[in-house]
Amino acid sequence: MRFLFEKPIFGYTIGILLVVSLTDILLSILVGEYLVIAAVLIIQFIILVLFLLHLYETFIKPVKKATKTIDEIVKGNYRARFHHPANNSIGQLSTKINALARNLNELTIQEQMKSEQLSTIVENTESGLVLIDAKGYIHFANRKFLAMFDQTPNEVQGHLYYDVLHNEVIHETVQLTFLYERNIKEEFTHYKGLDKYYIEIVGAPIFDDRNLLKGAVLVLYDITELKKLELMRKDFVANVSHELKTPITSIKGFAETLLDDPMKDLEKNKEFLEIIYKESHRLQLLIEDLLILSRLEKENLQLVLTTFSVNEIVQEVMPIIEQRVQNKQLTFNKQIETDLQLTADKEKVKQIIINLIDNAVNYTPENGSISLKINEVNDYVCIQVEDTGIGIEKDAIPRIFERFYRVDKARSRNTGGTGLGLAIVKHIVEVHDGEINIESEVNKGTAITVCLPINKKNKKHS
Repeated sequence: MRFLFEKPIFGYTIGILLVVSLTDILLSILVGEYLVIAAVLIIQFIILVLFLLHLYETFIKPVKKATKTIDEIVKGNYRARFHHPANNSIGQLSTKINALARNLNELTIQEQMKSEQLSTIVENTESGLVLIDAKGYIHFANRKFLAMFDQTPNEVQGHLYYDVLHNEVIHETVQLTFLYERNIKEEFTHYKGLDKYYIEIVGAPIFDDRNLLKGAVLVLYDITELKKLELMRKDFVANVSHELKTPITSIKGFAETLLDDPMKDLEKNKEFLEIIYKESHRLQLLIEDLLILSRLEKENLQLVLTTFSVNEIVQEVMPIIEQRVQNKQLTFNKQIETDLQLTADKEKVKQIIINLIDNAVNYTPENGSISLKINEVNDYVCIQVEDTGIGIEKDAIPRIFERFYRVDKARSRNTGGTGLGLAIVKHIVEVHDGEINIESEVNKGTAITVCLPINKKNKKHS
């Protein structure tokens, strides 16, 4: 009976006692038998208490449990449940509260997953992202942005953008984005130690439901590689124009001389014709090398793979090699591992050997020596061409695979090369998933080693 003294039952108990007391007063006036009155009052009290107990168990107690469950749901505990066995209105309420909790739990899980996915995307994107509110405070900066400027989240978030970002272009972009309320695009250079980076910044305004400006997003792209490619393209066009212009000018000039007076000096005319032939041959070689490079750089390049003997292809290219070596009075040595088989594009491997030796011949003085060594090393066939030529300065080694780059600028085109040989070699090695290494010392010579997988698997290259 202790529950009769608990809230809110205690109030109902007091009410029953008042009703019984009022009945007692009325019966005492009408009936003189106090024993009968007491019996009636006790029975009345018991009936009312039993009714109150039924009311409490059926309605009041379940409603209290439902209220507690809803309080837990409001606090964010969507695992809270309210179970009531009856099929009355309280039972329906129980079913609906539990369904609401399950739906809220599922929605929360979905929102959490979406939030985590979005956070993962934003944090791992290759672009720097910064969120700035209408007052200029930074609310968020992703990992890429922090890495660009060597800062931590605590140094950036919650601070005014102009206090932590010391770049006038960024300041101007933010100001113009807020001023004109449209996307603003700018570029600037950023130094990180000794490295120079080109950054493109885009400021985009953020509007609320009433189309009022509430902030801006800054997106920073690292366009360093694009700038380098653009510079390489410009240099390539300029170099090609220059390389083509020189022989064409010579051919035109000597042809005009011959046309002016073709019969004046036959010996001189023969000399001019030899120069025209030489320049036209050089022009042909240049165009052929450009076409080879174009094919190698073409998307979805398909290699023609065959398994062949390395000794066999060396023997096939030896007539070309011997002629070039003899013309310059050079000593040539070769050391080829016997029974060495290679699965690769046979014609392109020939091209590697010819171009490497041709490059060695061009930059080795007369009476020098060139050696060709081919052997197997760790499932790779390594082709090494070593010479006793002019060598390469350490600073120039990373550049020798650039198109038209020449180690000895004083000799320029007199070496007879097009300046594209090593660029072609590099591309052939790359499409074969191989490796290339250079060791060189000025005035002592150069050793270039190309290693190709002994069993190349065919796949498209882009």
